[in-house]
Amino acid sequence: MRGRVLITGASGGIGEAFAVLLASEGYSLGLVARNEGELNRVKGVISSRHEVEVDVFALDLGLPESGERLAASLEQRGFVPDILINNAGFGLAGNAVDLSREEQLRMVDLNIRALTDLSLRFLPAMIAQRKGGIVNVASVAGFMPGPGMAVYFATKAYVVSFSDALSEELRGTGVTVTSLCPGPVETGFQRRAGMRTDRFGGPVKPLSAAEVAAQGWASFSKGERMVVPGWSNKLAVYGSRATPRRLLLPLLRRAMGGAKA
Repeated sequence: MRGRVLITGASGGIGEAFAVLLASEGYSLGLVARNEGELNRVKGVISSRHEVEVDVFALDLGLPESGERLAASLEQRGFVPDILINNAGFGLAGNAVDLSREEQLRMVDLNIRALTDLSLRFLPAMIAQRKGGIVNVASVAGFMPGPGMAVYFATKAYVVSFSDALSEELRGTGVTVTSLCPGPVETGFQRRAGMRTDRFGGPVKPLSAAEVAAQGWASFSKGERMVVPGWSNKLAVYGSRATPRRLLLPLLRRAMGGAKA
């Protein structure tokens, strides 16, 4: 066994792609998501191809007590993660004042609080062993404001900032923190966000979840602080940093204007 990897949001998309990839490399897996049926589907797919241990933990990480519940379940099964992949999250399209306040706060809880909670819970053991680390799935959205998805973009800005700071704090410890910042990806994210999939990403061709996971894992394995998969996404990040906000905001507002279903 090469080690144990805990993956949140593992019932599909990038989380499932990470699970399949790491199983092929011999890692034991802990898969976390709300949908137990989908988690068992992913487990079945992996178990049919690879002889690795796969544990599933069905719970909603957006709930305040979920960190404690997950930690207790892991302890009960003797599962101590060497690597954590914080992939769970969701977005909502529309003007912030028009969207459900409760749903937007749930987004903050999942995208920010749960990611922070799990990172801080499992880092001490990694530091003590001087190995392992965390992949935090952020987004190109983390580098710019997002009128039309204001709260989602802001949560991903937190993930980028938090991951950068942890990476510097952990320099020399043997522990790696990498932020994975994809652009459009072929997953169920757009449907969950209420976005028009026919216009999502504009001229940018979405990458597959497998491509994103592979690039994220390669960068983490090399100890890199950040990876933005795809040249068009890299250009979007650099362009957003160089463009004054007074010019950038109207452009982004127009770009997001056709995203709502």
